[in-house]
Amino acid sequence: MKGFVTHSKLLLPVAASVLILGGCASPADRAAMTPQNLTISKHHPYSLGVQTSGGAETGAMDSSNIANADLKAAIEAAVTQSKLFKTVVQGNAGDYELSVRLTSLSKPLFGGTFTVDMETAWSLTKVSDRSVALRKSVKSSGTATMSDAFAGVTRLRMAVEAATRNNIEQ
Repeated sequence: MKGFVTHSKLLLPVAASVLILGGCASPADRAAMTPQNLTISKHHPYSLGVQTSGGAETGAMDSSNIANADLKAAIEAAVTQSKLFKTVVQGNAGDYELSVRLTSLSKPLFGGTFTVDMETAWSLTKVSDRSVALRKSVKSSGTATMSDAFAGVTRLRMAVEAATRNNIEQ
């Protein structure tokens, strides 16, 4: 019984330290997931609607996740900034529909350097005849180190954002 009390006394400060240093998880930021300065060689004179699925909201006791709405906003911003399509529209009103499904997001639990691996399924469909113009699986990764952020939850969020940004760039 004495060993249990000693272990309990040691466990409490360790648990408190983890909570203080770890903090609460924050969701991936849509602006940080948006690639900047994309160079596109071909611009399309069509409108595009974007749909996303497979993402998840970040809970208070969860690790950083990618919400569908934030992934959608990051993709739309990248398409708009790069002028890949003439316009981005909401709903099924576009000439083309881009459907992006987050199929896997592999996140480390602890460490000094966090590398997040991500896979998405991209499908571009012509709305008028439902023909598939593109279907592709895209794998990417993103890394954040202790020099990027000391707090583990921040480092994890930054790695998730980098993996998403790299995925959209591809």
